[in-house]
Amino acid sequence: MAIFRINEIRRMSKEERATKLGELKAELSKMMATKAMGGSMENPSRIGLLKKTIAKFHTINREEELGIAKAKEAGKEESKK
Repeated sequence: MAIFRINEIRRMSKEERATKLGELKAELSKMMATKAMGGSMENPSRIGLLKKTIAKFHTINREEELGIAKAKEAGKEESKK
């Protein structure tokens, strides 16, 4: 699964974000289990990337709950004028 950028995550719908978040968590869980059992991984640094991406999803979801994302967009529009 690909690692997402902030702009890509913001363009997703809530349902799509929830689906992708579940997939990322499942992949992270699988990799952590492999690591715990002493198995070899193709790319061990992917664990850190997955954690950061999951945090991005949670941050954007929380921004939407608080209405921060809309305020940021309004600020960008004013600066363009």
